Amino acid sequence: MSHAGLIEKIAEYFQNRSDVYLEAVARHLEISFVAAFIACVVGIPLGILSARGSKIRTFITGIFGVFRIIPSLAILLLCIPIIGTGPAPALIALSFLAIPPILINTTQAFAGIPGFLIETAEGMGMSSARIFFTVKAPLSMPIVLAGIKTAVTEVIASATLASYIGAGGLGNLIFTGLGLLRADLLLIGGISVALLSVSADFLLSCAERRLVRYRNPRIAST
Repeated sequence: MSHAGLIEKIAEYFQNRSDVYLEAVARHLEISFVAAFIACVVGIPLGILSARGSKIRTFITGIFGVFRIIPSLAILLLCIPIIGTGPAPALIALSFLAIPPILINTTQAFAGIPGFLIETAEGMGMSSARIFFTVKAPLSMPIVLAGIKTAVTEVIASATLASYIGAGGLGNLIFTGLGLLRADLLLIGGISVALLSVSADFLLSCAERRLVRYRNPRIAST
């Protein structure tokens, strides 16, 4: 197929199937961000807990580090006999993929807070809760957000596998294109996933930079 014919096919798809495309994008984002949210709910508290001591840190990071080396497709296939097909196994697999970078960054962020800052806050009579929300959390947030950014971009890219088990998303376009040898569908699906990943990375990077500026008044004043 010539380049002109391919462009014509892509334009024809958007003209006739734009509703299907938008639904696939919405489904892809829904699965991705729900999985990232679950990973944050699990990974951030465990990271804070891991920062309290080297033994518990080794135990927790060791367990979830294993999931980082297991391919998402393998986790999906393991979930099918237990949960079946659909969104549930996809969310489980993607959540396990997203937890390690969030957990590791959260652990490093809270473990790396200088001790003298905590001692100074305690000397000022601050409670443990106030120290956490006024000292620890603000200092740690940029590094935690960097882990969330990594997790979100990985999940968006890997969510294409969700369609393999009937969970929908842009993976439907990619797998359909592979099955029918449709280059137009492959391009639409692949480029859309790449654009979503880049957009999520850009937005989270902007939020991360704002937090870094907040931490450093000299930068914020420039």
